[in-house]
Amino acid sequence: MKIAIVGAGIVGVTTAYELAADGHQVTVFDQRSAAAEEASFATAGLLAPHLLNPWAVPGFGQALRLTGADATLRLAGGLSRAHLAWLWRWRGQARRLSAPAAALERLAQYSQTRLHAIAARHELDFEASEGRLVLLRTEQDGAALQPALQVLRDAGVALREIDADTARQIEPGLSPEAPLAGAIHLPGAGAGNCRLFAQHLRQGMQGAGVDFAFNTRIDRISTQPVGLAVQGDADLRRFDAVVLCAGMASAALLPPLGLRLPMAAVQGYSVSAPLREDTHAPRASVVDAAQQISIARLGQRVRIAGGADLAGADARHHAPTLQRLYRTLNDWFPGGAQLSSGVQVWRGARTLLPDGAPVLGASGLPGLWLNTGHGAGGWALACGCARAVADLMAGREPEVPLADLGLRDF
Repeated sequence: MKIAIVGAGIVGVTTAYELAADGHQVTVFDQRSAAAEEASFATAGLLAPHLLNPWAVPGFGQALRLTGADATLRLAGGLSRAHLAWLWRWRGQARRLSAPAAALERLAQYSQTRLHAIAARHELDFEASEGRLVLLRTEQDGAALQPALQVLRDAGVALREIDADTARQIEPGLSPEAPLAGAIHLPGAGAGNCRLFAQHLRQGMQGAGVDFAFNTRIDRISTQPVGLAVQGDADLRRFDAVVLCAGMASAALLPPLGLRLPMAAVQGYSVSAPLREDTHAPRASVVDAAQQISIARLGQRVRIAGGADLAGADARHHAPTLQRLYRTLNDWFPGGAQLSSGVQVWRGARTLLPDGAPVLGASGLPGLWLNTGHGAGGWALACGCARAVADLMAGREPEVPLADLGLRDF
């Protein structure tokens, strides 16, 4: 088939890879000048297990705090009724523990296996690391994670609840002065550089015949006939199928087709800094459970990620949130990163649906398929979602169950 993919983030690039591997003629459209330039640009880098990652699933972690210095979600200017309706739904999912946590974790595990298979096949170096600690400042932090830990155990994920001394043996760079009640050790957890992986994959696909149309804005998706209205083109570009992988752009492209998904752009932050002292930096990745902040080793850099702004797209960077990232790094790994020069500060939008899960599969409209709304899990879920959608388009049963991950009633 001749297939168009809208969006060249990590989800769009991996979807293009899987469809091209199935023999389809693929063109990827993106309004930016390169792959992985928006939400995939400087992610936290965390792969599976997904459920313990910040903002993975509502209710399976720290409580949603909207006020105070340690608020997990900041409500900024430019809030709309849609924002408030989304927040109401997210909080409802959190109270009921009704998000499809088990299905998401199975998908994340499958995705990580698929990612490593692709990386091995094409010898892709994406600054990968293995192993993660979820750091618990208090015993209450551990108690709040018990529902998530039970889901992980049921899914067969290897994990250990360990004391502070054992945690410091696994990550010797942890400050001996930082208050640490214990940790969750996830020896099979992965991390890596999302943008680097996407760039490598895009370069290989261009050489193998996949077309990329950058600096190209899509005005409209057509389903009768199937195609795309590209800004500046007089005629519709015709395709046999269109796969929408465009994050928040999906929120603008779907309503004219009669499809409305309750998406919200929750802005997150990251700071990437050069490695200063190897013995004072993380070996792999850690998550501060109370602060909902991650610290990951990506090659010769350290990346600190966290914060969540529910705000208009033009809201300014929130200085206290960035200060909290720096403070958390200094709490756990003082001296591990060089913060006086070469620092990259980034903010990007995580396209979240109220239950934290993406929408995968057929849209119900002729020729239109969906692979969107991955929230904080775009990198963790991308390779698995791409293979599953490619299987569905071929009329095959995906290797991973997709219950609760298609179009659903919000």
